[in-house]
Amino acid sequence: MGREIERKFLVDDDRWRSAADSGVEVRQGYLSLEPERSVRVRLAGGIGSLNIKGKISSLSRYEFEYAIPVGDACEMLDELCIQPLIEKTRYRLSHGGLVWEIDEFRGDNAGLVIAEVELQSESQRFDTPVWLGQEVSHDAHYLNINLVKTPYSKWRDRGIAHGWDPGGRDGNRR
Repeated sequence: MGREIERKFLVDDDRWRSAADSGVEVRQGYLSLEPERSVRVRLAGGIGSLNIKGKISSLSRYEFEYAIPVGDACEMLDELCIQPLIEKTRYRLSHGGLVWEIDEFRGDNAGLVIAEVELQSESQRFDTPVWLGQEVSHDAHYLNINLVKTPYSKWRDRGIAHGWDPGGRDGNRR
């Protein structure tokens, strides 16, 4: 059984760019947006995949990923996935012995840049790069499935980074 333990952070500035790879273009969409489980189709760097995640905690999820033909991925993205799609460039870099993935979003989520790191345990300590901003691991607004439901363009200027919640609750802020 696959398991993903991940921490997410906003990115404060561009100092990460000098250490990152050249990035890969990503298009992804969801067949299911259930909060406890999601089914995602992704096309990244010419490779198609189907991904299924199930929530364990705010940091941990069951994760299963399978390669699928590129043509199938394209057709599912265009015909079956809930719109809008997530469009982003994913960059990778090493820092403190860990691989960081930085997602620079486009389309309806343009302006959002998030860094993620996968860990071996929820309590694992790690060195934080100087370009990291606020941690958003526990803030459901920043989950890709929620960026489909309520894209960043709809709330970025309304103060969500300062506790505003478009649903009228102060939800998952910690």
